[in-house]
Amino acid sequence: MPSRLPEPTADERAHSDHLLQLLREQIASHGPMPFSQYMERCLYAPGLGYYSAGRTKFGEAGDFVTAPELGGLFAGCVVNAVQPVLAMLGDEADFLELGGGSGAFAEAALRALSAGGTLPRQYLILEPSADLRQRQRERLRTNLPDELNARVQWLDRPPERDWQGVLFANEVIDALPATRFAMRHGEVYEEHVALDGEGRLTRIDRPADALVSAAVRHVERDLGVEFVDGYRSEVLPQLPYWIQAVAGSLVAGLMLFVDYGYVRREFYLPERDDGSLMAHYRHHAHNDPLYLPGMNDLTASVDFTALAEAGNSAGFGVAGYLPQAQFLIGAGLQDVFEREQAAIADEHGRYRLAQQVKKLMLPDQMGERFQAMLLARGLDMLPLSAELLAADQGGRL
Repeated sequence: MPSRLPEPTADERAHSDHLLQLLREQIASHGPMPFSQYMERCLYAPGLGYYSAGRTKFGEAGDFVTAPELGGLFAGCVVNAVQPVLAMLGDEADFLELGGGSGAFAEAALRALSAGGTLPRQYLILEPSADLRQRQRERLRTNLPDELNARVQWLDRPPERDWQGVLFANEVIDALPATRFAMRHGEVYEEHVALDGEGRLTRIDRPADALVSAAVRHVERDLGVEFVDGYRSEVLPQLPYWIQAVAGSLVAGLMLFVDYGYVRREFYLPERDDGSLMAHYRHHAHNDPLYLPGMNDLTASVDFTALAEAGNSAGFGVAGYLPQAQFLIGAGLQDVFEREQAAIADEHGRYRLAQQVKKLMLPDQMGERFQAMLLARGLDMLPLSAELLAADQGGRL
């Protein structure tokens, strides 16, 4: 077990052992498994993957805290940013959230959309986890009035018919199964998960296929340098196909992605020679993705240059790129904060609100580590606030 981590319970060990046995059987039958496939199984295997099982994942009782779990400020700012787009598109506009988490964002966003008079025709949640979907249903049913709940619909797959509106994803790209690559003698290798002589999981490198090699060579060409021998990192060769799959039918509107990551030249710094892959277990981050499969959230930082390229290939243009702190300021954080503060009667509540601002805004918290990217298509004009447009750092991509 990696040092510093809490001791797993007997149930957690049994759950992980069940997934571990399935992984061993698959590797024994088909040979070493690409790390991306291993990550996909650990996160999404039906009933056993991290996001597919019934354990609490978000908030203080889970493994990590996302911006929506802190309170309503984040959702209020997101709604401020996208309301002009919904208003311009009118009664036919929908709002699609990818991966609804605990339902905290949907709850706060629907309240803010209602207060702002820009309720979408439908609030759609694309949620592959049956467990999380049920938690979201219960939360919204308990905390929202019937007229708001009536607009919520859960999807098993992205909309197939053309639609218009806003697509929103917070901390989604980082959970896409990452391909791990390594350089050896100038050639591209792909990291795999195999079994050692005692049946334990281990990581090995094998020559990369054409898709992975092409993705790595593209990064090298764009950076204008070749990766040195021994350099290891992540790439998402499937990202353009994923964007097309989730947003191909969005004919007019805006996509907003918020996640932790870097522009490409910062993502692939020479000193970041083991990539950005991290595992999260009960609010502890560690770097052993083979530890306790199914019980850890596995993530890799986002190459926002790659996200911009994927959006471009799907017909979207980058409408804005900026750190989360600048995004929230440009989206009216001061006004949202003052409204929430005015509604709080006790000193403890005001303290918690102030702590929420610090977590969202401070550079060593979420303010600089998280980035926001807006991608637009099919709009006659871009109805974003002047503050957001002025804070754009798209030239860094």
